[in-house]
Amino acid sequence: MEAYRLRIDEINMPSTAKSARVLKVILDSNALFVPLQFKIDIFEALKTLLKRSFEPILLSPILHEIERLAEEGSPKTRKNAKYALKLTEKCKLVEVDKTDVSPDDVIFEVAGEWDCPVFTTDIPLKKRLRDINVPVIYVRQKSRLEIEGRL
Repeated sequence: MEAYRLRIDEINMPSTAKSARVLKVILDSNALFVPLQFKIDIFEALKTLLKRSFEPILLSPILHEIERLAEEGSPKTRKNAKYALKLTEKCKLVEVDKTDVSPDDVIFEVAGEWDCPVFTTDIPLKKRLRDINVPVIYVRQKSRLEIEGRL
């Protein structure tokens, strides 16, 4: 009986190890517009691409950028931004106290510190991230996600 309990405990024990294996993925604002542009379910596509548990991370300057677009953009942009705001509810919000730098600079700094992949369609940001060996997730052939770099 003791041995049986021990085996069950060993099976249940890796729950902390599972949470350690959860990969953080920072989302750029344009990543949240991908479902409308390309009809891709980004969360399912990320799950398929990464083949592991992941946690979508939204940095506070990115959220503020989307909120600003939802209020001040053109009618089409406002509509798309409101949809993107609904998608942000599936992400973990991380507060970043950087008001004097652009959202791309914040992503660049945080991704470099955390060494975690970034999902973006922004080509200049993608190049900057690759220069510091941060994996970049992007849309390939308007139909699927692809990753550039090692996890």
